[in-house]
Amino acid sequence: MNIGEAAAASGISRKMIRYYEETGLLAPAPRTSAGYRLYNDNCVQQLSFIKRARDLGFSLERIKTLLDLWQNTDRQSADVKALAQQYMVELDQDIMHLQSMRQQLAELVNQCHGDAQSACSILDGLAQTDSTALASKA
Repeated sequence: MNIGEAAAASGISRKMIRYYEETGLLAPAPRTSAGYRLYNDNCVQQLSFIKRARDLGFSLERIKTLLDLWQNTDRQSADVKALAQQYMVELDQDIMHLQSMRQQLAELVNQCHGDAQSACSILDGLAQTDSTALASKA
């Protein structure tokens, strides 16, 4: 199949397929005498794997590792699990950071009168340095 058909079958754009080939995440597809790329079902399966991993937020580096593990029949599932668990720890840290950001923003929003006056506690709060903000909470 050509790149358009592979893109449709995998849900990945042609541009991203080319990018994955350029970065080595996907082996370069063989070409016809006219220079068109040719993809088989195995390539589409790899592309679908990459898409699913990207949808879960895995980095390209980790996807490369996962692809290597997937294609290695001598792999140990413990290696795959450890990689996924490490990523979950990082996601939990990101979630905690986002929740903290949301809480801080909610505090600023709650302090704002939201009326026709020019005074705005949101802007005042954003203008505070970390030491100023800490002193005002003490």
